[in-house]
Amino acid sequence: MSISRRRFMQGSVAGAAGLLTGAVPAFSANVDWRRYAGTKLEANLIKSPRGELLQKYAKEFFDLTGIEVASEVIPEQQQRQKAVIELGSGKPNFDIVHLSYHVQKRQFDKAGWLADISGFMKDPTLTDASLTESDFSKVGLDYAKNQAGELRSLPWSVDYFIVYWNKELFAKKGLSFPTSFDELASHAEALTDAKAGIYGIVGRGLKNANVALYGHLLLGYDVEALDKSGRLTTDTPEGIAAATYYQRLLTKSAPPGVAGFNWAECQSAFVQGRAAMWIDGVGFAPPLEDPEKSRVVGKVGYSVMPKGPKAQGSATYGDGIGIAATSKNKEAAYLYCQWAVSKLMGARLLQTGGGVPFRNSILNDAEVRKGVKMPGDWVDAVSGSGKVGRPGLPVIIPVAEFRDIIGIALTNTLSGADPAAEMKKATEQFKPILEKSEKA
Repeated sequence: MSISRRRFMQGSVAGAAGLLTGAVPAFSANVDWRRYAGTKLEANLIKSPRGELLQKYAKEFFDLTGIEVASEVIPEQQQRQKAVIELGSGKPNFDIVHLSYHVQKRQFDKAGWLADISGFMKDPTLTDASLTESDFSKVGLDYAKNQAGELRSLPWSVDYFIVYWNKELFAKKGLSFPTSFDELASHAEALTDAKAGIYGIVGRGLKNANVALYGHLLLGYDVEALDKSGRLTTDTPEGIAAATYYQRLLTKSAPPGVAGFNWAECQSAFVQGRAAMWIDGVGFAPPLEDPEKSRVVGKVGYSVMPKGPKAQGSATYGDGIGIAATSKNKEAAYLYCQWAVSKLMGARLLQTGGGVPFRNSILNDAEVRKGVKMPGDWVDAVSGSGKVGRPGLPVIIPVAEFRDIIGIALTNTLSGADPAAEMKKATEQFKPILEKSEKA
């Protein structure tokens, strides 16, 4: 027998799942959760801890709302293709779609494929009082809104770039965590002992993958790869300075062969204790604290990226959940999206290691944090990065081509090529591709 709405809101939030540690606020009784009972929805989700979490607890949503949701969980690349094909046809088979902001935002916004949910957010009978725009990190809201300021999705899960550092190796050199780009580079060089197989830093050197790290460093010069006027900054003094800094880090203080490293090779070097620092996404942290996988358990520090020459920033990647503009059940679909990013589901996401919510109230909730398996400074790094988070990739349609072209230029610098020449050449190569995509 289905649990009653009253029981759900009073007791099942922490108890029914059997996973949460700490109290999580119940759903607001002000919202008429059963207004659309009997509605049937289709959801197109990415096969990931986020999508699988929604599938796992789908019955709870049904018990709360009476809305039946059939969800399809598809591997990421296939899901992206399927979503674009169906939305582009004008007759998608789904009401709800899981989207990757750093890959799909511009395409979805330009095509007008997602419904405007700004009005829903302002309706107290449709939106839980705790769900406010101010509760999302700024970068999350920027991703979720289009150029007209309309809310076209709800920010769901985020990946901030942070600095992982080996406290033991730092202590042996009498060093504290760096406070600037200059200190980070000089510390990395001081921590490097090639004869002992220890290197000061590791990061993505592999073409395409390395653009994520470059975009992160670019924020320290207070620019993103695409400025507000739509101009590429990769060949500006700041863009070249970031590439030069990237070259310094990975040629003076990184392991041999770093030009072929993606995140997995970086993680491997760090967990084996062969790298003193690693710059990458917060989502790669759990194996570092696993005794069966890591030699650095209990030795890892987690920190916000130090301030660069002009600013402090954290490259931010993430995904959201939105409603197809063609859906005939937008309000019911909105309740599902709201449930997906709720404090209950966000706490589950965080505590199970499945992702990091965009919502500050979840990250800053002391009771929720009690159930997080990662060290407290990891959560602090996540929260702190959210305050300085900015997109790590330009919000454009041909983002894959951008990563390929700029990535080759960056990899070339690791073989000694001049950063200025490489970035100017790559930028000129990419400009016509970007212009064509905007005119299409």
